[in-house]
Amino acid sequence: MKPLFIYYPKCSTCKRAIKFLEDNNIDVEYRDIMLENPTKEELKKWLEISGLPIKRFYNTSGIVYREMNLKEKLPQMSDDEALELLSTTGRLVRRPLLIGDHGVFVGFHQEMYETLV
Repeated sequence: MKPLFIYYPKCSTCKRAIKFLEDNNIDVEYRDIMLENPTKEELKKWLEISGLPIKRFYNTSGIVYREMNLKEKLPQMSDDEALELLSTTGRLVRRPLLIGDHGVFVGFHQEMYETLV
């Protein structure tokens, strides 16, 4: 099964990740996060696989995150509540996400992607 690459088309970081994937002939299934947001169940599974804290899945530099004052609210939420909120809009999710046999990559860090080549 191809790795799943979740991205936002206007995001410059996502564009750099796509360029890396294409330049290195890494075949992925693309999913535009604005058209199909990850479900709570998907996010829960990826959180468990990654071993990362829930906050790493949040786009902490995004407008929606700041407008909702999540810097203050998120630490008070249970993981279940945080996952529920995260599943409501793709604008809250840190992008890109790359999910596959390698695990879950949150954001684009070239050195991590290079392990796929």
